[in-house]
Amino acid sequence: MDSEKITAREIENGSNNHVLNADELLLEKLGYKQDLSRSISAFSNFAIAFSCCSVLSGLTPMWGDSMIDAGSLGVIWGWVITASFTMVVALSLAEICSAYPTTGGLYFWVSRLATADWVPLACWMTGWCNWIGLCFGISSIDLGLAQFIAGVVAIWRPEDEGLSVYVQYGIFIAILIVHGIINSVAVSWNGVMNQASFFVNIIGILIIVIAGLSITRPLATPEFVFTQFYNGSGFSSDGFAFLLVILQSQYTLSGYDSAAHMSEETKNSQKGSPFGILVSVAANAVSGLVFLIAISFMVSNFETQILGENAIQPQMVQIFVDGVGSTWTMVFLVFVMVSIFFCGSALTLGSSRMVYAFARDGAMPFSKFLHTLDKKTLNPVNAVWFNILVAGIVGILYMINSTAYEAIVSVNTIGSQMSYLVPILLRVTSSRTKFEAGPFNLGRFSIPCGIVSCAWLLFTSALFITPTEAPITADNMNYAIVPFAAIMICSMTYFYFWGRKWFTGPVRYVDGKEIILEEEELSIKGN
Repeated sequence: MDSEKITAREIENGSNNHVLNADELLLEKLGYKQDLSRSISAFSNFAIAFSCCSVLSGLTPMWGDSMIDAGSLGVIWGWVITASFTMVVALSLAEICSAYPTTGGLYFWVSRLATADWVPLACWMTGWCNWIGLCFGISSIDLGLAQFIAGVVAIWRPEDEGLSVYVQYGIFIAILIVHGIINSVAVSWNGVMNQASFFVNIIGILIIVIAGLSITRPLATPEFVFTQFYNGSGFSSDGFAFLLVILQSQYTLSGYDSAAHMSEETKNSQKGSPFGILVSVAANAVSGLVFLIAISFMVSNFETQILGENAIQPQMVQIFVDGVGSTWTMVFLVFVMVSIFFCGSALTLGSSRMVYAFARDGAMPFSKFLHTLDKKTLNPVNAVWFNILVAGIVGILYMINSTAYEAIVSVNTIGSQMSYLVPILLRVTSSRTKFEAGPFNLGRFSIPCGIVSCAWLLFTSALFITPTEAPITADNMNYAIVPFAAIMICSMTYFYFWGRKWFTGPVRYVDGKEIILEEEELSIKGN
């Protein structure tokens, strides 16, 4: 469309006559009008990010597989290592978020950190990686909840064979639909629900830890908890077997960038969104360590509870049943399942904002349709249901292959890691000297943190496409690279033949006027 054009400098000098608060003024300086409802607090922002990477939702489905790969030693010390490096990554991302608090998040940051020639390609790649991570995250979390529901059925009716993968997929679809409905209502309701999610997670962890350790007899020895190593991966290298458990830990500690995607709905966003990123990672790192240590102490028979063919799946359910009985197990599982449900809802919320922002700049299929807000709730309802549809399609893989769940988890984690990598890498290279920090900044530690973050993100992304079992067969092969590469190849092919002709990165409009970025920034062409 044709529109009158103004410069970013004019906006900064106050050419707009509207009276704006600090958040709205900052958003206009970044090139956008306040369309979304800015109604959530810093705590609500944190609660959303906390829910996306919560301990009960991330650790519980894959804990048994990690115990088989590297034993209690691998699970606990793998968590410590992963949490430490993830905190460094979170520090780097929080610093950038404080400077550019917009719903586009990582994708928008790249447009401000890359050199003009590379802005379109860098933004395109980052946005698609980010969307893949969030969308596959919805699938993995809701499939995990379906698995736990199947575990509950196995406790209720132990004489039955258990729910088939097809029934579990049907439950998964029902969960997705409920999440879609929840995220189609007012934003303030989501804020309240995610605050409740935080307390459910914390109370659930406390009840499981305290009741589990008090009732379970006998408890495992400290030697077992902190030093027991078991390589059941099939690989001859114990070191590689240990690295496999990082997938469980990093899968849990991802998705915290949802705090950035809620920036345009967060009050005092330059502080509130970085707070959400940092505190969500720190809180889950500490609570996760306590939780994992407690669960390891509850293991009374590794051979039958973890390795046994007749053990209830996921194996953590078997640990609960043997340790505290069926009644307490049901109490534990209620907290676990509610936490997983909240996590899936929070990921749906964050991913819808990402799609909305990406579509706002024409980079998604059906962008005009996806960049539409509901008039009553000011919610990107179309973006919500688009993600629900894609997540449901991704879940079909669960019915096809026995290792599909781990592949979905890997794609989720790879997508997130790669989307985190690009802005941090640009921060320590092309924007090393020109970056203008916001209220939260790392000072002289910014570049060292960025370098460590890049190394960790590259390492984990490479690790998560490797096979997880040996001997390697067609049935147990890690196919994570297939859907990830397929989506990215299609996306990059579209960009090469069509997208690069018109896509220039974030297109910024304020009050119907197109912003022309000056000097070192990229000029935005009219549509």
